[in-house]
Amino acid sequence: MKSILFVHIACVILAFAGFVLRGIWMIRDSPLLHATWVKVVPHINDTLLLAAGITLALQVRQYPIMNGWLTAKAFGLAAYILLGTVALKRGKTKRIRIICWIGGLTVFGYIVAVAISRDPIPFAGLAGLH
Repeated sequence: MKSILFVHIACVILAFAGFVLRGIWMIRDSPLLHATWVKVVPHINDTLLLAAGITLALQVRQYPIMNGWLTAKAFGLAAYILLGTVALKRGKTKRIRIICWIGGLTVFGYIVAVAISRDPIPFAGLAGLH
């Protein structure tokens, strides 16, 4: 289980670094954003990340819908994918792309906080809600 967790965390770090870098390239209108490897490598990493995440969920016998924190991560992942797609591909203006990129970074942080706390409202303790 530790090796799968290591792969999962390594893929999370690579996904975050890649999203930050691609966002910076988008803001700067860098031609690097359109390089073939930049379009392929994130998909490979995301596939490994998802496979490791599913494997971990099966190993610890916790599943979305049955466990609130995993459900929150799944919905967060869907939001992150949507925001990332608009930020790096489908946004009609640079302003929309930047707003979606910042939103994607925010959702990414939420997903990580949920994963660490195993709580769908990871910051509730800070706000006195727990």
